[in-house]
Amino acid sequence: MAEKISKRYDVVILGASGFTGKYVIREALKFLNVSNSPLKSLALAGRSTSRLAEALKWATAPNPPPYIPLLAADTTDFNSLARLAAHSRIILNCVGPFRLYGEPVVKACAGSGCDYLDICGEPEFMEKMEAIYHDMAVENGSLIISACGFDSIPAELGLLFHARQWTDPYVPNQVEAYLSLESDQKIVGNYGTYESLLRKSRPRRARPTIPGPGPPKGLFEHQKDVGLWALKLPSADSTVVRRTFSTLTQNSEGLPGVSESDENAIARRSFWSSVKPAHFGVKLGSKSILGLLPCIILGIFLALLCRSSLGRWLLLKFPSFFSAGWFKKDGPSEDQVESASFKMWFIGRGFSDGASVAAGKKIDTQVVTRVTGPEIGYITTPITLVQCALVVLDQRDNLPKGGVYTPGIIFGPTDLQNRLQDNGISFDFVSRKTSLHA
Repeated sequence: MAEKISKRYDVVILGASGFTGKYVIREALKFLNVSNSPLKSLALAGRSTSRLAEALKWATAPNPPPYIPLLAADTTDFNSLARLAAHSRIILNCVGPFRLYGEPVVKACAGSGCDYLDICGEPEFMEKMEAIYHDMAVENGSLIISACGFDSIPAELGLLFHARQWTDPYVPNQVEAYLSLESDQKIVGNYGTYESLLRKSRPRRARPTIPGPGPPKGLFEHQKDVGLWALKLPSADSTVVRRTFSTLTQNSEGLPGVSESDENAIARRSFWSSVKPAHFGVKLGSKSILGLLPCIILGIFLALLCRSSLGRWLLLKFPSFFSAGWFKKDGPSEDQVESASFKMWFIGRGFSDGASVAAGKKIDTQVVTRVTGPEIGYITTPITLVQCALVVLDQRDNLPKGGVYTPGIIFGPTDLQNRLQDNGISFDFVSRKTSLHA
């Protein structure tokens, strides 16, 4: 039976009984009422409280579940969402696809002053929410931050880490991220992620001025520095990074906190002064060309079938067939989740000094960094989402009053990277080379 909302919760996980939601429960419970954690109260919300109870039991097995309030809320019932937002400091939204179910949750949070984080990887949804609800969120003091899962925390924080390796006088021009998914079992994604791939086109956004040549071309390459064959991805990460750099272009010192300390303001300005924008793209990498075959097959089917309602129905009906087994409606097994990991290599190319740019010289410097972590959808995503929530709870005065933003512009100057490193996601400097032949 659903409980009445009788208090204000630090965090409410919405969609907690879903594929990803139950892993988010398990991750959040690690930080509930423990020393040095700002998370003192937690509730779970969804359409079915019986399914929430089952998810909680799964997340705590083999131990008995603790008492956690189970709240009824439905994305088709705005009043239930409004009540939820009115009694929450932060809602973690795990209900996708977000283009179908996300807007009512954003609207409820923006209207009530509740902060909102999600695991969305759908660029058109994020940009639509910014266009519609940014002003409302600013007025009511609600931070709306999408892409707080694997899309796009490793890419955003990884790129900001990489950019800070280009200390003066070095000048970056382009950074390519090469994502390698690794496992000793078959890699399988969940159906919700697959649904999110079936997205519509979106408008282009203004980009910051970047010294040197334009972004690199080409869909396919052999990246010898990291030993990968790579295929360009139409990734949410690239879009989210461009939005972060666009905001930074308009706010060169970052976004001031609503009641930030002088110490934090100095640290924020120092952080952003060390970040140099660059052209950014993401490619899927594999040690063999055959490893990219499922992605190529899926890309062909998406291009052919997404344009018609019948084609989209076929894609949704038979995900395993059209993705060559990469996506299944029942998702991966627990063994497949536990055996998987990722590496994201950031290879940046640029100039040894500003004079080289002004003189029109060729690119002569390369910097390589790397982000590594566990399985992307069910382990890394809950880690990044929960750590983002803990930063908001712990450092709210040092964050903007409200608005719809990307994670990079909000969390870049915070201790999020250190928190991620403490929880199994590593950021490493690999190498710097000069005198390249461009």
